[in-house]
Amino acid sequence: MNIKTPSYPQTQKETVNDTYFNNTVADPYRWLEDDRAENTKAWVTAQNKVTQSYLSQIPYRETIRKRLETLWNYEKYSAPFKEGAYTYFYKNDGLQSQAVLYRQTAGGQPEVFLDPNKFSKDGTTSLANIGFSNDGSLAAYQLSAGGSDWTNAVVIKAADKTQIGDTLKDIKFSGIAWKGNDGFYYSSYDKPKDASQLSGMTQHHKLYYHKLGTPQSQDQLIFGGEQTPRRYIGAYLTEDERYLVITAANSTTGNELYIQDLSQPNSAIVNIVDNMDNVHAVIDNIGSKLYIYTNLYAPTYRLVTVDAANPHSGNWKNLIPKSKDVLEVSTAGGKLFAHYLKDATTFIQQYDMNGKLEHAVTLPSVGTASGFGAKKEEKEIFYTFTSYTYPPTIFKYNIATGQSEVYKKSGVQFNPELYESKQVFYKSADGTTIPMIITYKKGTVLNGHNPTLLYAYGGFGVSLTPAFSTSNIVLLEQGGIYAVPNLRGGGEYGETWHKAGIKLRKQNVFDDFIAAAEYLIKNKYTSKDYLAIAGGSNGGLLVGATITQRPDLCKVAFPAVGVLDMLRYNKFTAGAGWAYDYGTAEESEEMFNYLYHYSPYHALKTASYPATLVTTADHDDRVVPAHSFKFAARLQEYQQGPAPALIRIETNAGHGAGRSTAQIIGQETDKWAFMFANMGVDYNPVK
Repeated sequence: MNIKTPSYPQTQKETVNDTYFNNTVADPYRWLEDDRAENTKAWVTAQNKVTQSYLSQIPYRETIRKRLETLWNYEKYSAPFKEGAYTYFYKNDGLQSQAVLYRQTAGGQPEVFLDPNKFSKDGTTSLANIGFSNDGSLAAYQLSAGGSDWTNAVVIKAADKTQIGDTLKDIKFSGIAWKGNDGFYYSSYDKPKDASQLSGMTQHHKLYYHKLGTPQSQDQLIFGGEQTPRRYIGAYLTEDERYLVITAANSTTGNELYIQDLSQPNSAIVNIVDNMDNVHAVIDNIGSKLYIYTNLYAPTYRLVTVDAANPHSGNWKNLIPKSKDVLEVSTAGGKLFAHYLKDATTFIQQYDMNGKLEHAVTLPSVGTASGFGAKKEEKEIFYTFTSYTYPPTIFKYNIATGQSEVYKKSGVQFNPELYESKQVFYKSADGTTIPMIITYKKGTVLNGHNPTLLYAYGGFGVSLTPAFSTSNIVLLEQGGIYAVPNLRGGGEYGETWHKAGIKLRKQNVFDDFIAAAEYLIKNKYTSKDYLAIAGGSNGGLLVGATITQRPDLCKVAFPAVGVLDMLRYNKFTAGAGWAYDYGTAEESEEMFNYLYHYSPYHALKTASYPATLVTTADHDDRVVPAHSFKFAARLQEYQQGPAPALIRIETNAGHGAGRSTAQIIGQETDKWAFMFANMGVDYNPVK
């Protein structure tokens, strides 16, 4: 395959220096942080032109695109949920840009309730969230343009979809919490005025109450602001609407917990937990009895109860105690559902509200079950089960009997009988045992020549559990291998596992990932020449750090929407909230040195790096694209080998949520084409 080596655009360098504890750090590509500047826009255009020119030379690129379009072209459904007299569900006919929200009455025909494909001509305005009043008669839905975290909210009557009042503007990181039919609570920041609205810092979240029929300018500030400055504030009501529950935090881990008794006029907001060291949430109540989910004194979480009259932690009583497996809890039909994570896979138990075990839910195989949430009067609920070889299947569950039945199967063209997943355990650099699930076609010969994609995350207490990917079919049906290790920094084994991969222990995460690659190579699943590594967001940091530390490890790298400048990540949008996981360069000389050592942008040096396709989006206001811009510019500067160092910048898209089907297929096409081409693998279309 003869693909012309790319000629990169000349990227201007400037003399910009920062000083940290008497250490001078050069940042020659600082100008790329200004997303509004004309020279930045010109750079983006020039880079995309080079990248598309390279990709267009791959002879089977369009064949892969057509295969993905064929695979994607089936009806996709969400699990149904009930609001008032209607059952709602999302459906995508196949290649629609966005899924459509439908509804139907018992025995009635489905009708379109909201069609996001009509929100914009190019399908990039998405339905970010919808919240219904308790009786289902009112709804507020949030619109995201181009994948932005900033949304607008439209309030409608559910019966005829007529709008009530004006559209609420500039809401961010917020749900909709209705109080009767009078109004709702929501959260937002003051939108940056002087700085870019894409990259400007958003420091202080505020909780508001919007009364229907009044202008947004009159919305009441409930919590936050100058009196109680917090970076993240969330709010929701208990199902009986007696209590307003407020969570407040300054980082992505841990939160304060507050309640307000709305049955008492002008009641005070009462603090339950006054520190942010642990995670807490009120998941239900019966009268004044609160059910609190927490990891206080329980790194794998527990469920406790307490009376709202004296709710502080000293009065908590265990209802579902901690165990060795990580616990999540949901409620439905007046029952508690305990979701346990055992080696990153799901098992579920049903309890009554007094903590008595009633049923263990029988799942179809080893994988991930999600759902089990519904209102108290429901007799049946819907959940979704999936794994790497089990396409998402919706089940209907009878709460009284504990029996499940298939409600809707996936229509994807995939035969699970031809593939298998197996979980292995390997040792990291310090001897810690790490789990990894490896998926491939049955009968695959382990000869070191199988194209393999190693994907991971490793941060923020996020658990990677088995989930089916339509895109991965392209790899698997070619005899390729997909591997997912559960690195430290994640939540697969609770908060202890998370803390083992943060701040001055972040290198553990990179070591775990490198050891996963070495395991796959040693056991002949693949070899260096047939290995690609991938990750997004914090996983983009993972990939960036891995190739700077071990440029010899793999053939191809995909750092997606990555956090790549570890000295300045906290200067943009809500990035300062990630300091619990990362630490900051300003907090101590030790922390500065640690971050500077592994920061992908700063760790690049003259070397022969893997074929790298950096991906980002021009509207990413979570991890601003400047991270990827600066990293790509420096990678192109230092790349010594013949492998391409390219950046693919999606336009009119954000961090990932809300992308159109065409955008998703386009990016996946380019990923597989780039990977196969740089491994020298011929793509053979499936007949």
